[in-house]
Amino acid sequence: MCDYSLHLTSSRPAKVGDKLITTAFANSMTRGLSAVGEPNVAVCCGPGTEVVFDKEVTYKRAFGLMPNGRINERVARFRQIDKEQPDTHHDAFEFPSGHIVMVHRLCLGQRVTVLQLPAPAHPQENEVRQDVISGLTAI
Repeated sequence: MCDYSLHLTSSRPAKVGDKLITTAFANSMTRGLSAVGEPNVAVCCGPGTEVVFDKEVTYKRAFGLMPNGRINERVARFRQIDKEQPDTHHDAFEFPSGHIVMVHRLCLGQRVTVLQLPAPAHPQENEVRQDVISGLTAI
């Protein structure tokens, strides 16, 4: 849910309506998201979490000599990429145009609001439990 580089940072899962900000954490060499007013707690998004940025998105390019990149879209979906590579960054935002920006490349201070969390991983689980409960009460 949060990049390997944030495992030594206090964290919590994202909630609908969270107001987040791109942050550099004191005990990490990377960037992530924290709640506004809670700069030492990483807020972790699950794959599929939808967010909206307050303004156009800016990010650091791979080569520091180039100017910051800009995306004129504001809505994005959180996802993880290259999960088969254990010691690399995985957290990213994908925009409707297909553009993907790694979370650790986002410029600091950008504000984000969580719009929607992903659906539960096993939606049939409740149906199965209800069938079991129904079966038990019928016996």
